[in-house]
Order: sequence, then C-alpha cells, then structure tokens
Amino acid sequence: MIIGQDPALKRFLDAWQSGTPHHAWLLAGPKGVGKATFATEAATRILAEAQGPMPEGEGLDVAADHPARKLLDAGSHPDFRRLQRGMNKSGTALARNISVDQVRELSRLFEVTASMGDWRVIIIDSADDLEASAANALLKMLEEPPEKTIFFLVAHAPGRLLPTIRSRCRRLDFDLLSDDAMTSILSQERPDDSESERSTLVSLGQGSVGRALAIAEHDLGALAEEARMLMREGDPTNARRSKLAKSLALKAAQPKYAEFLAMLPGVIAAEAKIAEGARRAKLLDAYDEARRTAIIAPRLSSDPASTIFTLAGRLAAAAD
Repeated sequence: MIIGQDPALKRFLDAWQSGTPHHAWLLAGPKGVGKATFATEAATRILAEAQGPMPEGEGLDVAADHPARKLLDAGSHPDFRRLQRGMNKSGTALARNISVDQVRELSRLFEVTASMGDWRVIIIDSADDLEASAANALLKMLEEPPEKTIFFLVAHAPGRLLPTIRSRCRRLDFDLLSDDAMTSILSQERPDDSESERSTLVSLGQGSVGRALAIAEHDLGALAEEARMLMREGDPTNARRSKLAKSLALKAAQPKYAEFLAMLPGVIAAEAKIAEGARRAKLLDAYDEARRTAIIAPRLSSDPASTIFTLAGRLAAAAD
C-alpha cells in the first residue's frame, strides 16, 4: 500500500487505466518518501494484470499469493529488471554509479517477446546514479522505446539528469510525508516501538520515512541529541566534538557516518526554528554547510573524523 502520496498514485492510475500509459515515468522527490516502493508496486500491478488472473482490489494492490508477485518477490520475473548500483570490483562496497554495461544488458530483455504476458517493466533506482555513458545508453532506449515496456526512473535530484531524458518522461512528483503518514508507515515497519520512540523518529525523519528507518537502524537518536547539545551548550574544551568525530571515524561506521550527515540538516533546521537573532543566523549558515557536506562528503575520500569535527565546530559556535 502506498501511503501519503495520493496525487502521484492517482495520476499514474488514471494513465494506466486509460489503456495508453506513457512509456517512461520520472519519479521525482526527496529520498525516502516512497518513490521506489511506488515503482515496485506499480510494476507488480502491471505484470500481474498482464499475466493474469486479474488482481482483485483497487489501486496498485496485488495479493501476496498472486503468481506475478511471487516471481517478483523471488527476483525471478522474466519480464522485469531493476537497475541499481552493484558492488565495486573489490566487492567491498557499492559502486559509485550504475554502469553503461548494466544498461546495455537490458537489450537482451528486448531481443525476445515478453514471457508471462505482453508487458515488461524496468526500474532505474536511482537514475541519479547513472554514469554519463549509461545515461546516454538509456536515452537511446527512451527515444525508441520497445513496445509495451514501461520505465520507472527514480530520481532524488531530477535537475541533474540529462534534459533529453527528462523530456522523454512523464513526471510524477512525490512530496515529503505528513507526520500522520510517517506515523502510519512506521507503525507497520516497526510495530514494537513505543509511541515516544515513534514520535522521535517522525521528528528526526523530517518527512522522509526512509531516513527515519535508517536513523532507527543505525541508532542515531543519541547522536542527534549530541548535536543539539553542541548547538545549545557549545564545546569550550573540544571534548564533545572529539567524541562525536571519533564515534563516526572507523571504516565500519561508514554507513552510520553517511546517515548522520543526511540527518544533521534536519536537526539543525529544527533548532533554528526556535532560535533568534545572531544565533539563528549562525544556525542557518551551519545548516547550509551541513547540506552541502551531506551531498558531497560520502562520495569523496575525505576523512570522516575531520569532516564531523569541522561541522560540530559550526554547531558549537552557534551556542549562546
């Protein structure tokens, strides 16, 4: 079930039910608001209708025991492909990009007719990760789309895509989720959480349930509190900055480091809302720096400890 994105859901269903849906859809919006989930559920509905029997229910609902869903859940549906970053050559981490070879591999799918029905579905998650040559290879497919094939391009920053790719897609915008929608989804995903724990995740998630779940997974609530204390009480001895930097410096903490950077702008923004005068101006400057760092730092080889120590210094400087 898609929660909190009714306008996007309605626009797609209207097009699909018209019988002449667009061949490529650009799913645009912040990370963690349901774009990839929507793409997966839409793909499941399309392939279930193509394969039969016709799914019961409205919207994108497909029963768990439908043959198409079973194949998709098993990762073995012959008429479906999902392109995302694979492992790097050393097998130690995700590659930086979706490669041109991954896109070209789709040609094999189009060399034969659909196996389980008359539709095929491709999900690119995310299109932001396409390397330049891969983007150009995808563009050629979108310019001459295979018959009865739908592409879903998940994009967190659609403005960075080739204008020619954007122009060949119909855009669906996904907004930040309301607190009610966040609470509903988190209740399903984390049923054992207390109401207080769920409320904290809603606040830290800032409209992104994906971020809220990552915060819970990496237990970042305590680090968010450390950031708040830096902004309120400062750090005259550098002890707090050093402790925070050390906790995120180890190589094993790399995923936690990236998620902390993604969370930090929201923590700063919440503090800035209740600040005034010069302190608020300092927090807004810190917010801008935290946003830039969250985008750039995880993809660079910059030292995590140094990055966190510098950011923490900006937070401490905003204390009264």
